[in-house]
Amino acid sequence: MRHVALVTLVVDDYDEAIRFYTEALGFRLVQDTPRPDGSRWVVVEPGAEGQGGQGTGLVLGRAKDEAQRARVGDQTGGRVGFFLHTDDFARDYTRMRAAGVTFLEEPRHEPYGSVVVFQDLYGNRWDLLQPAPTA
Repeated sequence: MRHVALVTLVVDDYDEAIRFYTEALGFRLVQDTPRPDGSRWVVVEPGAEGQGGQGTGLVLGRAKDEAQRARVGDQTGGRVGFFLHTDDFARDYTRMRAAGVTFLEEPRHEPYGSVVVFQDLYGNRWDLLQPAPTA
């Protein structure tokens, strides 16, 4: 079996990004390891403690130069580039709103499921999505 294990998300600050993803989105911190060059290997993934391996993790990579800093918050040119699936849309939407997550629209109920677009602390667009049950 093969799957995409990690995707890099360029961020301004490790600790700020860790706080947002763990506190506002409910991800868990999988790894935070210093590297010899002064950078850190930081991985977060959806799911609470003890629920690892629930999908693709994010490598939070601090921007190292001006070209990378220019991509922070706009890694997909303004499109929704990340999709956070949930098994309880109302629970996660309510918790995320209470945590101060910025939603860009009201929740919608589409044939494919319940969805709402939100942005992370840098402006990257995400879908919170509870897929419709399959027939």
